[in-house]
Amino acid sequence: MMAGAGRRVLLVVCGGIAAYKALELARRLREHGIRVHPVLTAAGARFVTPMALQALCGERVSSDLFSLTEESEMGHIALSRSSDLIVVCPATADILARMAAGLADDLATTLLLATDTPVLAAPAMNVRMWEHPATQANIATLRARGVTFVGPENGLMACNESGPGRLAEPEAMIAAILRQLDGEKPLAGRSALVTAGPTHEPVDPVRYLANRSSGTQGYAIAAALAHAGAKVTLVSGPTTLPDPAGVTTIRVETAREMLDACQQALPCDIAICAAAVADWHVAPNSQKIKKAAGSPPPVLHLVPNPDILAGLSQPSPLRPRLVIGFAAETEHVLSHATAKRLRKGCDWIVANDVSPATGIMGGTENEISLIDATGCEHWPRLDKSQVAHKLVARIATCLRAPQTDPDPQEADERLP
Repeated sequence: MMAGAGRRVLLVVCGGIAAYKALELARRLREHGIRVHPVLTAAGARFVTPMALQALCGERVSSDLFSLTEESEMGHIALSRSSDLIVVCPATADILARMAAGLADDLATTLLLATDTPVLAAPAMNVRMWEHPATQANIATLRARGVTFVGPENGLMACNESGPGRLAEPEAMIAAILRQLDGEKPLAGRSALVTAGPTHEPVDPVRYLANRSSGTQGYAIAAALAHAGAKVTLVSGPTTLPDPAGVTTIRVETAREMLDACQQALPCDIAICAAAVADWHVAPNSQKIKKAAGSPPPVLHLVPNPDILAGLSQPSPLRPRLVIGFAAETEHVLSHATAKRLRKGCDWIVANDVSPATGIMGGTENEISLIDATGCEHWPRLDKSQVAHKLVARIATCLRAPQTDPDPQEADERLP
């Protein structure tokens, strides 16, 4: 069962340009099996339509405080008490001020005042509005009353100004919501290391060797581990993704830098190598390699990069209890991945087909096969966040089981 499944969220959508992201948030929540009841303010309806919100939530949109049909049964009271969590997204400067003042002049503010349900706010506004002393005082008041916050993030906003005030990314909001909904933390007290993204191996000051990995799957795994209560270190190659909430993120460029960062993160209980580490590097030129007319192209002498997965898998006092690798293949996926697990010495391999036709490399979905000492289990195509939560649930089950010594016969079969 996925985290949060069967729970109910009341989603209050307010009037800001970031309101369109509430549609994506609603879709993602439903993927987790969470029921979403939408409440749309009058200002919010200027940015998203009730029809779009209803289609993605799968429930009728509430917006009228003076609805004859709903209020005959005290609908605002029923709404405020019927959910496991109220999420305000985007939480504009206006709604935060009205919440802090205790106003109740529309459906959203009335149900927020009448509720005894936990409230999570995702602020989004212009940087000057966010930094204004009035907004900061309102936030301090709401925090003191038990309202929790996710974001905002730093970045470029619709007003073309940059700084704090940008709505948190859906992944961060999902993680925060799941933390609120699920009290159980099956990996509490555990520590985890995750690698993600590509590495860039410089050829000269302007060129490098790399691959098409976006880092999305590794980031989702790091966020899911943190949600399960683990203390997570994410070692990331170059990506455009924001740091996952509740995770210590270390950004690197090359495979050798990634190895150093992983070694610094030891000891840990779990290591998941989801990064697409470049197999080779070159001795980079200090100046840009120039193309001369009539001259042959330069020859690049490739040198093997360190094998991070194999290094973490080797028996030692610092070896994590569970080491998981990834095998991104374009042919003979299962046979190549099975051989890789034996060759590297890791406990599990997550195999996937990254042929261009699958759209997995750099996409939002994944279709994997999990290979361990007992065999292979194929999972259906899922959103990468769903893959991450399912994998973390499997990890939690594994770590609850008694630890046994490795099978000597299997150790002998590992390839050099």
